[in-house]
Amino acid sequence: MDSAEPDFSAGPAAVTTSGGSAIPPMELARLTDDIVGALKTVYDPEIPADIYELGLIYKVDIDDDRNIAIDMTLTAPGCPVAGEMPEWVKNAVSAVPGVNEVTVAMVFDPPWDQTRMSDEARIALDMY
Repeated sequence: MDSAEPDFSAGPAAVTTSGGSAIPPMELARLTDDIVGALKTVYDPEIPADIYELGLIYKVDIDDDRNIAIDMTLTAPGCPVAGEMPEWVKNAVSAVPGVNEVTVAMVFDPPWDQTRMSDEARIALDMY
């Protein structure tokens, strides 16, 4: 996987690495799957879909030391759990075996909209 600017056109973010990764490919694949799985355990309490499928995760980057940097947003800047959700994300991803430090940055550019949702989230929210 190559590090690249996140694709904000639609759907959940891909997990990327900082440059070419020194992590063995099979380990990187497991980390990626486990991190996405952990992100899918975090829900906005007002929406019955996980934050990954909602497209609230803009970037997940794994460095060679297995430190994870996550950029995320909210469906609305005034979200009642805005102060808590980054900590929920950090705790979920920190529990993944093999992960070291986890940092979560809240970003609002570009603003979230419904085009970022996966088909799974659209079905869960009856938006088809």
